[in-house]
Amino acid sequence: MHTDENPHIGESFDSFLRDEGLYDVVTATAIKRALVIAIEHEMKTQQISKSEMARRMKTSGTQLGRLLDPANDKVQLDTLVKAASAVGKTLSVQLS
Repeated sequence: MHTDENPHIGESFDSFLRDEGLYDVVTATAIKRALVIAIEHEMKTQQISKSEMARRMKTSGTQLGRLLDPANDKVQLDTLVKAASAVGKTLSVQLS
């Protein structure tokens, strides 16, 4: 196959996503999913039920459901901080 046939050959996946205007959306979704997996892991390890988690976060079960929904990437930073605190962890954010 000649590179003339596909201009993206040899390009990184990040470059492809940026070229397509999808990088920010895909990155946000991936970060959110990774955080949900970590929170759910801690809940399971510590045997924290969803109702107990909601109580610790001082929120409703519906709000917790939205937080734990991997398809919902619209979550506020303070909600993530509360969730981390509820399982005895801290949330750290860095730019790289």
